[in-house]
Amino acid sequence: MKKIVDWFLFTSSLTAICAVGLCMATERLINETIPALFNPLHVFVFGCTLWVYNMHHAVKKLTAKKRNEITASRNWFRHTFSWIAGMLMAIASMYELPGSVLGVCGILGFISLAYSLPLLPFSSRKRIREMGWLKILALALVWTIVTSVLPILYWHKAVTMFPYEIVLRLAFIFALCVIFDIRDIKTDGANNIRTLPQIIGLGNSYRLITSSIILFVALSGLQYMRHPSLQRLCGAVITAGITLAVTSHLRKHNSERAHLILGDGVMLLYSLLVLLWI
Repeated sequence: MKKIVDWFLFTSSLTAICAVGLCMATERLINETIPALFNPLHVFVFGCTLWVYNMHHAVKKLTAKKRNEITASRNWFRHTFSWIAGMLMAIASMYELPGSVLGVCGILGFISLAYSLPLLPFSSRKRIREMGWLKILALALVWTIVTSVLPILYWHKAVTMFPYEIVLRLAFIFALCVIFDIRDIKTDGANNIRTLPQIIGLGNSYRLITSSIILFVALSGLQYMRHPSLQRLCGAVITAGITLAVTSHLRKHNSERAHLILGDGVMLLYSLLVLLWI
């Protein structure tokens, strides 16, 4: 059972489900109905999430200096399998996506690849994941665009019709990105990567998380005035409270499993509250 759970967590399958859930949360807002679980957009988002999140691990092993370093890794197979499976899912579903979605995905795809590969035209040949401020901004923006802008474009709606959905999603995702940056602070420091928590300090980082969550609730309130859904507003308030509780817990229990289950779990919770709570 532990191996199954680890596969589910460490291949980012839970993360991919959360991404689809947030897409569906946006779709319920714009269509005023619960969307079908399976459609080309959901398959594409799920596949791309697996592809991007497992690519770094698979490429890292494939570029190892010694072949026995590859075969000795217990994790290489699951990351490579998930990487390839995600790539095939993304390719198979992209042909049914509107051109507007594909155009945005082209830009997001380059940013996602540059996150793990040295594609940026800098002499240092750094990846985005090694560039501190750029790392957290890139992650927050990509997640926001994928889970809010892409569903709007997929259903042929104008992005300007739902501005609060985009900015409140950015505030929510940014808070979670700070949480995960705090988790990685020791690893990033050992690799000379100055991330946001190292620049502003842990105390200010936790204050920033709280401020972002408060902004998330405030923006949800403003959206309620434009799209009066009490369910959606209550879902945001409950999610905000639980996110702050999760942050407090993770501050004392800084384990990778706890971050993956609880940090990703609040995204899934928000999606379920918006979609299923009647």
